[in-house]
Amino acid sequence: MALRGPDSPSSVVPWAAALLLVLSVERALALPEICIQCPGSVQNLSEVALYCKQTSDLMLHARCCLNRKGTILGLDLQNCSLKDPGPYFPQAHTAIIIDLQANSLQGDLTNTFRGFTQLQTLILPQDVNCPGGINAWDTVTSYINNQTCQEQRNLCNSTGDPEMCPENGSCAPDGPGRLQCVCAEGFRGYKCMRQGSFSLLMFFGILGSTTLSISTLLWGTQRRKAKAS
Repeated sequence: MALRGPDSPSSVVPWAAALLLVLSVERALALPEICIQCPGSVQNLSEVALYCKQTSDLMLHARCCLNRKGTILGLDLQNCSLKDPGPYFPQAHTAIIIDLQANSLQGDLTNTFRGFTQLQTLILPQDVNCPGGINAWDTVTSYINNQTCQEQRNLCNSTGDPEMCPENGSCAPDGPGRLQCVCAEGFRGYKCMRQGSFSLLMFFGILGSTTLSISTLLWGTQRRKAKAS
């Protein structure tokens, strides 16, 4: 019976498989920064944990509840000594549930939640108002230790102002208490008045020619100065 050396193809396959496994694990551990902003993990009895355990396709990692694509659907930053959610907070704009209770949050949070159009449950410290005010939510409930904002409203359905957006634009939600006007396909610019897509070729052509002209002018000026001296 022939003995296989350490470099034979059959011995290389297991090593290659092990290497691929290690690389896949490393990729899986590359969590968004917001998930590891606060030490520790989601508590088993937290609202985020209970939400995440309702669906088998969702997984708890650090402070986040993620789907299999790595999209953040839940974020638990309670008791993290936060005065503001931090620069990585926009990474959680896809979240459906967020818990920020037991933090010393300060200021108006409306701009903080810009773009959080999927958010349906937000748990805040008891003395912090729901972003957008009570009109931005179907239910606002105050408890001893926290305040819960539930079921974000689409204010586009209740604004009652048909002229809020231009003729070639339409209203779209932009987070709790926020609206935005989105230009219809084929329109752009101020009040969606310009028709056609933005030409990158023209933009970079103008930018390049302007830069070249300024560079040539500066080069000629410096050359004349050098000859004069």
